[in-house]
Amino acid sequence: MIKITYFGHSTFLFTIKDKTVLVDPFIQPNELADQIDVTSINPDYILVSHGHEDHVADVETIAKQSNAMLVSNFEIISWFEKKGIEKVHPMNHGGSKSFDFGTIKYVNAVHSSTLPDGSSGGNPGGFVVQSEEGTFYFAGDTALTYDMKLIGEEFDIDFAVLPIGDNFTMGIRDALKAADFVGTEKIIGMHYDTFPYIQIDKESALAAASSAGKELLLLTIGKSITLGKK
Repeated sequence: MIKITYFGHSTFLFTIKDKTVLVDPFIQPNELADQIDVTSINPDYILVSHGHEDHVADVETIAKQSNAMLVSNFEIISWFEKKGIEKVHPMNHGGSKSFDFGTIKYVNAVHSSTLPDGSSGGNPGGFVVQSEEGTFYFAGDTALTYDMKLIGEEFDIDFAVLPIGDNFTMGIRDALKAADFVGTEKIIGMHYDTFPYIQIDKESALAAASSAGKELLLLTIGKSITLGKK
């Protein structure tokens, strides 16, 4: 089983066996996550999907205090290396790499990716994380794309972490199609409510998911759930 702890926006900590994997840390600038103590977060790995500030704001702080392995695309890794982060692993689209908790495949996302200082963040991506405890798709910020069907063909996805805030990414309707494409009935929502542009009607989203035969999980910041293989 995989323990999933939500820190707001698109930030999740996945505990897989005895390893912890933090994704897209944006905590200190997020008023909705003001109860989270960043100094207490010490993951083994940090994954970054793309370069926007609302996905990288706490990378440097957490990477330096935890000595976590930072995994992202080549451009983002190079940018953080200049900030003194040495424990890194660069990837790019279509590539896979095995780590001591499982295997990561870096997959396409349709979005943009500029780092906080205006540098190029390369092309945005998502991650498929495959382990003995389960396999999940973390989409990052993305539009709906037919490339997601390839994920469903290659992997047996237990759950998908999908943006549902609309405006900058998919909304709930496209997220439900994305779940169909990757072949899962279980969705964890992300990238919603943090800013006015992406505030959603939660009851409407839950109803839409139910009507489509999907389970939409909207996690409480600071709380954890456990999911695993089907």
